[in-house]
Amino acid sequence: MASTGKEKYWKYSLGILILLLGWVIIKELWMFVNGLLGAFTIFVMVRRQMIYLTEKKKMNHVLATILILFEVAAVITVPLYLMVWALLGKVQNIDMDISSLQKMIENLEMQLRQRFGYDLFSSENLTTATGYISTVIQYLISQMSSMVVTVVVLIFLLYFILLNFRTIEQYFYELLPFSPENRKNIANEVYVMVRSNAIGIPLLAIIQGFIAYIGYLIFGVPSALLFGFLTCFSTIIPIVGTGIVWVPIVVYLMLVGDWTNAIGLGAFCAIILTNIDNVIRFILQKKLADTHPLITVFGVILGLSVFGFWGIIFGPLLLSIFFLLIKMFKTEYLDKGNM
Repeated sequence: MASTGKEKYWKYSLGILILLLGWVIIKELWMFVNGLLGAFTIFVMVRRQMIYLTEKKKMNHVLATILILFEVAAVITVPLYLMVWALLGKVQNIDMDISSLQKMIENLEMQLRQRFGYDLFSSENLTTATGYISTVIQYLISQMSSMVVTVVVLIFLLYFILLNFRTIEQYFYELLPFSPENRKNIANEVYVMVRSNAIGIPLLAIIQGFIAYIGYLIFGVPSALLFGFLTCFSTIIPIVGTGIVWVPIVVYLMLVGDWTNAIGLGAFCAIILTNIDNVIRFILQKKLADTHPLITVFGVILGLSVFGFWGIIFGPLLLSIFFLLIKMFKTEYLDKGNM
């Protein structure tokens, strides 16, 4: 009995020490969590290639790892280079684009003054706007420095994950406090959800941005390309989504008296753009992962507040695992207990 008591004491003491030290480590290294999440996301995307190279083609692990790292770097940097090159190629048109946007703002200011007596460019509003702009600039600078750290940590961790991925997978697999069947379910859920979100969210953003750009061109929106890019990035915003871009544009067209284009653009975005979002999301979810839309929406809200950018992938994953654990608990204990 004494031996059993000592074993329980050692067991629970060890568990408490692990939890305390784990909490301290996570708290102090939380700034690197985005790099860890990014490395894991990319690992899930290239895992099959690593298995093919090392286990089917019998390639050296170090060589296969370096080869895949070059592939990842190319996939990330080449599109960025092409985007910058395309933007630089349009430098000669930047004056025209800026002038059209400036005219849009001037028209809005005139309509607000005439209809509501509101001075958009009052000294108070300019002071407030300047404060917001400086805050945004500081935020962007901090995000850029954080991004550099994230990329360095991502590459560093990805190298060691790829180099020893089978050992790492087996280690964490054995730590899961579930039956072999439930361990397999958890692992499959993680891999499927990460792959589906990593592929689906950027693809959905690109498609919606392109469709919105076509709509802006059709209905005569100034600086259509700029607003198309903004619409592309707005797709990750939960609930509001692309409406944060096209609704103010529709309101602007109404204010300047362009009712035909305002009604046309509003109908186009409400009927086509919004439903394209739902249709594509439904197709991708059925193709890649059969996830309920509410899990995606509330998962993104949760993930963005906890993880930042990578929350759009890992927020829905957390919710999916949560409900999977509830299902496992019900199956393993409640249902068996009733029998």
